[in-house]
Amino acid sequence: MTDELIDRLSSDLKPVRHNALPRLVVGAVMASGVVAAIAMLAWLGTRADIATAPGTMIFWTKFGYTLALAVLGGVATLALSRPDGAIRWPWLAAPLLLLGVFIAAIVQLAGAEPDEMMPLVIGGTSLVCPWRIVALSVPVLVALLLALRRLAPANPTLAGLAAGLFAGGTGAWIYSFACGENGVMFLALWYTLGIAVVAGLGALLGRFLLRW
Repeated sequence: MTDELIDRLSSDLKPVRHNALPRLVVGAVMASGVVAAIAMLAWLGTRADIATAPGTMIFWTKFGYTLALAVLGGVATLALSRPDGAIRWPWLAAPLLLLGVFIAAIVQLAGAEPDEMMPLVIGGTSLVCPWRIVALSVPVLVALLLALRRLAPANPTLAGLAAGLFAGGTGAWIYSFACGENGVMFLALWYTLGIAVVAGLGALLGRFLLRW
């Protein structure tokens, strides 16, 4: 009976494409990222100084910080999407990355004039920045959770958290092309808040949607 059952279960097996897992996850992010980018352009447009912004350090700081968090979330998502998946270093690297941004922010504030400090911290969009990041991250988070439902994460909450970090970093990276704020402390506070909200939302949804 056991041999017969094994034969029946294995008779319809089909070979899986090489790198099928990363193809699925990365493909989901790329497709949903395009949707988020189009939404950003239609909703907010690019920053007014987009032609000259790449010549500034803050542009590349925002670019690098958000992209690095997305990559860390992506690495963790790929690892945790497997039943035997476990990974620690992205969770250690993310706080260190944030610490580096805070140090850069303190250095910038130390060299600023007194009347420049509040604009560098609060800017003109602190009340809307995190929620714009959340809104632009939603398509990516939905696509990732749908992709993970086809896989078998052993820890649904942690996998959802990783997917949320991946989505939040991606959404924040897309938003950086529309955001004209020039404060590193603004980046450390308000961008990080938006990404953290998406990560928490991913953990919450993952707990219920990614159960076996």
